[in-house]
Amino acid sequence: MSPNIVALLYLTASVCFIQALKGLSHPTTSIRGNLFGMSGMAIAVLTTAALVLENVRDTPLAIGWAIVGVVVGGAIGGRLALRVEMTKMPELVAFMHSMIGLSAVLVAVAEVAEPWAFGVVGKGEPLAAGNRVELALGIFIGALTFTGSVIAFGKLSGKYTFRLFQGSPVRFSGQHKLNLLLGLATAYFCYEFVATQAWAGILMVLILGLALGVLLIIPIGGADMPVVVSMLNSYSGWAAAGIGFSLGNSMLIIAGSLVGSSGAILSYIMCRAMNRSFLSVILGGFGASAESQNAGASQQRNVKSGSADDVAFVLGNAESVVIVPGYGLAVARAQHAVKEMAEKLTGKGVNVKYAIHPVAGRMPGHMNVLLAEAEVPYDQVFEMEDINSEFGQADVAIVLGANDVVNPAALQKGSPIFGMPILDAYKAKTVIINKRSMAAGYAGLDNELFYMDKSMMVFGDAKKVVEDIVKAIE
Repeated sequence: MSPNIVALLYLTASVCFIQALKGLSHPTTSIRGNLFGMSGMAIAVLTTAALVLENVRDTPLAIGWAIVGVVVGGAIGGRLALRVEMTKMPELVAFMHSMIGLSAVLVAVAEVAEPWAFGVVGKGEPLAAGNRVELALGIFIGALTFTGSVIAFGKLSGKYTFRLFQGSPVRFSGQHKLNLLLGLATAYFCYEFVATQAWAGILMVLILGLALGVLLIIPIGGADMPVVVSMLNSYSGWAAAGIGFSLGNSMLIIAGSLVGSSGAILSYIMCRAMNRSFLSVILGGFGASAESQNAGASQQRNVKSGSADDVAFVLGNAESVVIVPGYGLAVARAQHAVKEMAEKLTGKGVNVKYAIHPVAGRMPGHMNVLLAEAEVPYDQVFEMEDINSEFGQADVAIVLGANDVVNPAALQKGSPIFGMPILDAYKAKTVIINKRSMAAGYAGLDNELFYMDKSMMVFGDAKKVVEDIVKAIE
């Protein structure tokens, strides 16, 4: 293949990726965005495969290994895509980030070992200083992304051996000073590798990157994991872009830059939604304080509880209802039942809307995907800034499995989540909250919303409760 054809195909793939991001910015165009993304990746993979075959056609063993890698990786990816549950999507995303980071590390190490095999330099020639900088950064960011994503996977998982880290921050004295020391050591060994191209320098960069990936993520509590997932997504993109520069591969540079920049922008939006500092996300120093993790868990207070029949009566006499979905809805897989309930209410002349908080669930867009899976009309789904002004006029706000995103404690000075924007469900005339128990959310705080005179708790599995409400409405 001529360089011009390769450049044209990579450019076409890049345009497809840009269109994919544009399409994925709104639910109504998300299918088109996915098609663009898949088309771009298909073009990029086929073009790269053609280049590989052309360069190693005289070495059938290399071709065989490439085919094995594609088949095995494709089989594992396909199996995961078919079997993964929507509630496990955050873990899958974290797993994918870890694989991207590991891939970046392996490619960079291979290039350091045999740069001539990548066409970067001639056989026996040293790497240029610019290539060494790119490789050092690629290895460091890739290693950090790999171990950081593994820890994130563990915090999001509820049944694996990683459960030790689930949801809870792990802190110790001098943690930030240790991170700073390791960061300075990394900078030194990067400089040493750039200056000498010695294996000792790059191996130390790899080891320090792996260590920092763990140390930066373990102090972060479960309430902040959506931001972590978004930030790791950005890291994985920059790792890929760094390797693209060292390989001279424009496709990797463009795709990695798109992923890195879009992940960083999303992280900034998520930080604003949680009243967090963007810089503190990068440094791994944010999250609820250790003292606040169980601040509300020990309090025993009386709440007003009701049944599905009570809820059906209240909803049937309402003119406007706002539904607030949370992770409890995802765990119960109740999105289809909720849609059926909304349709029943709409049929009775009730105005039904859905309110989505940017960090509801365990990753960005989690609730939007769930509602889209149930084919909830897009014109009924509203983001926080668009729906908050309507809670004051709503007859009923029904909160399904959400906790921290509707907690009025965010309005109280001194609260660990003070300043965090919330859905103003507490302003509705009546608030119905469905939860399995009175357990605190990821932030570990008691929720004053549950104890208000206007609030009614309905305990139980979200799907079963909503199905009972639908029957009662009929």
